[in-house]
Amino acid sequence: MHSYLKEIKKIYASNANIIVAKGAKAYLLNQFEFYGIKTPLRRNICKAFYKSHPIQEHTELVQLIKECFGEPERELHYFAIELLGYHKKLWCKKTLPLIEWMVTHNSWWDSVDSTNSHVIGKFFIQFPELIDSNTHKWNHSKNKWLQRMSILFQLMYKDQTNTQLLTEYIEHCILEEDFFIRKAIGWALRGYAYTDARWVVNFVKAHPTLSPLSKREALKHQ
Repeated sequence: MHSYLKEIKKIYASNANIIVAKGAKAYLLNQFEFYGIKTPLRRNICKAFYKSHPIQEHTELVQLIKECFGEPERELHYFAIELLGYHKKLWCKKTLPLIEWMVTHNSWWDSVDSTNSHVIGKFFIQFPELIDSNTHKWNHSKNKWLQRMSILFQLMYKDQTNTQLLTEYIEHCILEEDFFIRKAIGWALRGYAYTDARWVVNFVKAHPTLSPLSKREALKHQ
């Protein structure tokens, strides 16, 4: 076990709260164990730890992240996700397989969406040449979480959103019945509506096969 992981486990254990852990476990449908550390405290702990324990090599970063994901407690998965986001200076093309691995292991909406906000959206801004081939692969994957990320990776891009790509990816998944994909479609459209509401309204009108959930989410603030 990586020495960093041993140390953060001790810190987390000393801040554990059984009552909070029980509620968090129930919230995620009893899929994961929890120490029971509320997000503000956990992030304060993590930020201090990241600063005092810098990682210098990409290979070490990969090793530590995968070891964290191998632990049962969900807070250690969050630790790994935010650790990768913190060490963006180490990002390179070799980071993409790690990102895909994170999206497809111990997957649920909380970890997948956190990986997007801390890593994926920012990664593709740094390496735009990797967008088309990789997000197209995700969009056509049989893994729903990769499909979800192909639709949501531009969520914070605002006027830099590639609407042609967004359209293509939504249209490919438009008949999917999975809740998380339908939710992603609506969420992506709602996010872009803050930049161009007319485009989103016209998109919804032009795509009558959008699910009610996707439509409702897309037009939530219109």
